[in-house]
Amino acid sequence: MATEGGGKEMNEIKTQFTTREGLYKLLPHSEYSRPNRVPFNSQGSNPVRVSFVNLNDQSGNGDRLCFNVGRELYFYIYKGVRKAADLSKPIDKRIYKGTQPTCHDFNHLTATAESVSLLVGFSAGQVQLIDPIKKETSKLFNEERLIDKSRVTCVKWVPGSESLFLVAHSSGNMYLYNVEHTCGTTAPHYQLLKQGENFAVHTCKSKSTRNPLLKWTVGEGALNEFAFSPDGKFLACVSQDGFLRVFNFDSVELHGTMKSYFGGLLCVCWSPDGKYIVTGGEDDLVTVWSFVDCRVIARGHGHKSWVSVVAFDPYTTSVEESDPMEFSGSDEDFQDLLHFGRDRANSTQSRLSKRNSTDSRPVSVTYRFGSVGQDTQLCLWDLTEDILFPHQPLSRARTHTNVMNATSPPAGSGGTNPGSNGNSITMPGNSVPPPLPRSNSLPHSAVSNAGSKSSVLDGAIASGVSKFATLSLHDRKERHHDKDHKRNHSMGHISSKSSDKLNLVTKTKTDPAKTLGTSLCPRMEDVPLLEPLICKKIAHERLTVLIFLEDCIVTACQEGFICTWARPGKVWFLGSWI
Repeated sequence: MATEGGGKEMNEIKTQFTTREGLYKLLPHSEYSRPNRVPFNSQGSNPVRVSFVNLNDQSGNGDRLCFNVGRELYFYIYKGVRKAADLSKPIDKRIYKGTQPTCHDFNHLTATAESVSLLVGFSAGQVQLIDPIKKETSKLFNEERLIDKSRVTCVKWVPGSESLFLVAHSSGNMYLYNVEHTCGTTAPHYQLLKQGENFAVHTCKSKSTRNPLLKWTVGEGALNEFAFSPDGKFLACVSQDGFLRVFNFDSVELHGTMKSYFGGLLCVCWSPDGKYIVTGGEDDLVTVWSFVDCRVIARGHGHKSWVSVVAFDPYTTSVEESDPMEFSGSDEDFQDLLHFGRDRANSTQSRLSKRNSTDSRPVSVTYRFGSVGQDTQLCLWDLTEDILFPHQPLSRARTHTNVMNATSPPAGSGGTNPGSNGNSITMPGNSVPPPLPRSNSLPHSAVSNAGSKSSVLDGAIASGVSKFATLSLHDRKERHHDKDHKRNHSMGHISSKSSDKLNLVTKTKTDPAKTLGTSLCPRMEDVPLLEPLICKKIAHERLTVLIFLEDCIVTACQEGFICTWARPGKVWFLGSWI
C-alpha cells in the first residue's frame, strides 16, 4: 500500500499517482463543473452523480456527459483527454424548483446523434424522462407521488430494453416501469406474485396495464444502490440493513446474500465477467463476494470513512505467464478472464471472450477495481489469483494482499454438497452453466428451470413483457443505522487486536441474525485482507463518482467538480500522445 507522510503532506491534494502501468495524471483543463466554476455548497444536498453515453456519431467525438449539482442538471459534450472542457456551452441545462435531481441514466441502446433518452430521479420521488439533445421532456412518472413519496436513490434502464427501467427509493421500495404505460390517477393496489426469504414480489392490480409493473419488498432499511450483471440476468442490491442480495432477474429467485461487517452497504458493482461482486459501505471496507461460491473471498481496508462508490476497471488487467511447475489448475479456469480489450465496446463480455483457445500455457490474471469515499480518497485495488484460487500454488505474479489467515475457507464452505442435487446456474457472461455450490444462507434452491421461469413471466405481466426484474423493500419505518456508526466511528487502522473489539460491536447489533462468523459475514481473520495499490487524497469534499473509461478515470466530489485523470501514455499534447 502506498503510504503518505504525516502532517502537511497527508492533507495535500494529489494531482498524479503511479501504478505498475505508469503515471496517471490529473488534467485541469478537462475539468467539468458549473459554468462559473464556483465550488458548490454541498451542505444538505444530494450526491453529485455523473452519467456517460456515446452517440456513435461520425465526428469521432460522440461522448456526452450528464451531471447534477444541487438543483441543477447539466449536459455537455465530453472531450476527455484530447481537448479542454468548454463550460460556456452546455447542450442542455435545467434548474428545478422544490426538488433536486439525485441520479440519472442514459439508454445506450436507443442513443443517436439526434436523440437520447435520459432518466432522472428526484429527491421528492418523481422520475423524469428527458431528451437533452432535443431539449424535450417527454414524460414524468410518479408525478403525484402516489407510488412512492421518498427520494429516488438509483434509476437504471433494464439492459437490452428500450422501454423498461428500474427505480429504487429511500423508502426501501423498488419498482419496474415501462415508459409506454401511464402511472394512473389513484394509488396502485398490489397482489402477491412470489415470496421468499426476506423478499416478496407484487404485481399491480389493474383492469388495464399501468405502472408500476412490479414492486419488490426485500429485507429491512433503505435500498441504496443496485447493479445488473454484465449479461443482464442477475441483479445485485445493497441496502441500509447491511445486506447484499443477488437475484435472478427473470425467475425472481434469490441467488445469494452477504452481510457487511457492520453498518449499511452503500455501493455495489460487478466484475466485467460477472464472476465477482464488490461492495462498499459504512464499515469503511470494500468486500469481494464470489458469485459462483456465494461467499466472501476478501475484504479491503484503505479508507478512513464510508466507501461511497466501487467500480471495476475493464481496461486494466494483468495477464502473465507462470512457471508450469508452479501451477496445477486447468487453463479453463481463466477462459473468460484473459482479454480485456482496449477498444471501447458495447458489451464487456465481448472483450472477455476474445481468447485463443489453443493457447494452453498457464497464466495468472489480476482484476483491477477502484473505490472512493467520504474520506476524499481514491483507492485502487488488484484482485490476484492467490485470492481467487487460494488452494492453488501462488504464481510469481506480484500481489498486494495481506493474508491474515493462510487457511482461507474453501469454496462453498458451510454449504451442502453441490453434487447432491442437479441444480446448476448460468454464470453472468458465461455460456456454459457450471455447478453451483449451495450456501447455508439459501434454504431453497436459487435456480429455476426454463419452464418455471416462463410461467412466472407469463403469470406476472399479461402485456407481454418478456424480461423483468426489480427490487424493493418492506413497507416499514426506516431504521437509523447511522446511530451505530457515525463518520467518526471509521475503522481507522484494522489489526488483529482491533478486530476483536469490532466483533463485539457487530455481534451486539446483529445478534438476532447471528451472522458474524458465518458464511454471510466471516470474521476479519477468516478472509484475506487486501491492501490498496494506491490510496490518494484527491479532493477537498467527499467523493461521489468513480468511472473507468478507455483513456482516463473520471472522479467527482460533492463540490461539483468532475475530474479527468489521463491513463499512462494518454495525455494529448500538440497532436500526439505523451
